[in-house]
Amino acid sequence: MTETSSSPQSFEIISSLRFDPGLPDAACRHASSYPDPHKSPYYLLAYHQDRLIAAAAHFQWNRALTWLQQDLQSFEEFLDSSIADRSKAWRLRIVVNSQGKARVEANATASIDLMSLFIPSLHTNPDPPIWRVYVDTESTIPSGFTTHKTTARDDYAAARLRAGINSPTDLAEVLVVNPNDEVMEGSITTPYFLRDHMWITPPLSSGGNAGITRRYALSQGFCLEHTISRDELVDGELCWLSNGVRGFIRGQIITK
Repeated sequence: MTETSSSPQSFEIISSLRFDPGLPDAACRHASSYPDPHKSPYYLLAYHQDRLIAAAAHFQWNRALTWLQQDLQSFEEFLDSSIADRSKAWRLRIVVNSQGKARVEANATASIDLMSLFIPSLHTNPDPPIWRVYVDTESTIPSGFTTHKTTARDDYAAARLRAGINSPTDLAEVLVVNPNDEVMEGSITTPYFLRDHMWITPPLSSGGNAGITRRYALSQGFCLEHTISRDELVDGELCWLSNGVRGFIRGQIITK
């Protein structure tokens, strides 16, 4: 996969986030451990904008960069136009091309325990759903397309198929590994593993995505960055997973 802007129509940069009418109240109640803006119904809004800016800068998409560097209120107003019913929760997919043209794909999404949007140390559900977490049988080569989220996701789709995950509604994830057998990330989540009484997440040097919930977890001291190899994963061990639509999810490693 070539990381040049010579074929700008071949991919777009993306970020997926949650709109939830209940988030502002919950965020204000936990303001000390949730980043600004607290009153926005868009989950970790500023982090999503920053993520898209970083991707546009990496791919040297100057027109996209100019559009993305608008003030946060204007960015939120752009997203508002995609919300058909503000009383419901929505999954939004922000898509930006090299020319700075942006669109939002909005789909209704299920209600969740709002506490799952915060770092796990704040969770109150004693019995959360547990996702099955597999390990990819093949390796993925790190690139700008793994560090930044784009529509070029063939490697992730292939990893999910190899793990037998056939639907986005499956409560299952697959960990992507690099040629050095280091865990990079999950196909749609950031993973966290308990080691020596501390939660760790793979460093960006392993090749994974600079996810927004990853940034949130690190900023709150929930986890540290540490390389973890495929061989270190223990069958049956519990882990955490996170992304910008579902928040933090409990998972269980399956290696056999």
